[in-house]
Amino acid sequence: MSLFSLIADVFRNMNQQRLRTFLTIFGIMWGTATLIILLAFGFGFRDQMTLNMRGMGDNIVILFQNKTTKSFEGYGIGRQIRFKEADAWYLRDKVPSINEITPEYSRGMIPFRYGSRTNSANLTGVYIPYSDMRNVFPQEGGRWFNERDINERRRVVFLGNEIKEILFGDEDAVGKSVLIRDMPFLVIGVMEPKTQNSSYNVRDESRTFIPATTFSTIFGTDYINYIIYTPDDPLSAKETSTAVREALAKKHRFDATDLDAVGIWDTSEFWEFMHYFFMGLNGFFGMIGFFTLAVGGIGVANIMFVVVQERMKEIGIRRSIGATRADILRQFFAETLLLVALGAIIGYGIGWGLVQSMQHIPIKEFVGAPQFSATVGLVAFTVLSIIGFIAGLLPAFRASRLSIIDCLRSK
Repeated sequence: MSLFSLIADVFRNMNQQRLRTFLTIFGIMWGTATLIILLAFGFGFRDQMTLNMRGMGDNIVILFQNKTTKSFEGYGIGRQIRFKEADAWYLRDKVPSINEITPEYSRGMIPFRYGSRTNSANLTGVYIPYSDMRNVFPQEGGRWFNERDINERRRVVFLGNEIKEILFGDEDAVGKSVLIRDMPFLVIGVMEPKTQNSSYNVRDESRTFIPATTFSTIFGTDYINYIIYTPDDPLSAKETSTAVREALAKKHRFDATDLDAVGIWDTSEFWEFMHYFFMGLNGFFGMIGFFTLAVGGIGVANIMFVVVQERMKEIGIRRSIGATRADILRQFFAETLLLVALGAIIGYGIGWGLVQSMQHIPIKEFVGAPQFSATVGLVAFTVLSIIGFIAGLLPAFRASRLSIIDCLRSK
């Protein structure tokens, strides 16, 4: 039998049993759409959480000053550990596995004024590497700090986008002057809006940044609030953190096993957690979709077994006039695969349509929008191929093994 004749025969049989065909296709269609939607939601949630976390920086480690909880070399407990700028440069020299490091000054509730508009916000003093480490980037038309800003202790300020809206509204802020504690500062840039679901101080959109040297001069201090660094290799971040704690313990004379003396927040640990969490979550969604689709596949196989039973006389006649077992197997296998393919195509269309319609859901910032990615399509195709192959092979194999005499004797 030619391929054209085989396909024509399949469609003729489907037309004769329209209700049965519809129910068969519906099971596969429903399972396919369910699998795609579940996986799309899983990947969308993962991408949104990744985006939210990247708002604070990529694989950064934040050091917090704290108090000792263990006595050491004559020093009692409760001694305050305070960081200076020199501590950051000391760590850069003593811990080779640190890739980039920067100190950070911070003061809250600093008054800002532009014209008649006033606001109080966090003022942060930082160095040039801070921008790339924390993903704080300027909008078009503005810039971040440069070497001259640092070396000359310039009074320049980089605004968080929310602060800019409060002080300037729709007016362009770059090139204008604002008063910070009644001192004029030139606005050189405004932060590009970003999604940020966590922080160690306040959200960057609500912060203002000036050169660290300017901050130190204005407030007359070299005591900093935080030290931020990135390890050379995220896989060795724990070893780097241990080396950092030991170096600080030696410099500030506290017990290196006193984990509370210096707080260390390694964000790479969160990335590792996220990796396994979403691997499990998407695996769970995939299993739900797989079993839903498997139920549809079982329905297809059961219906095809019934079809084989009903068409035994046809099978016997075809075998008696020269059709081989392979011809019978191909006929029923092709018929099942065509049913599965039709259901899959419709299910793909429905799943894609629902995914696209949910791109602007109001809770996107928290759970993300479902993503119809190549991975989702590949997983769905693989599952469909496995189920379609099994659902088609079993009834087709049974049909091909039937005895000619038993088939001709059937009613």
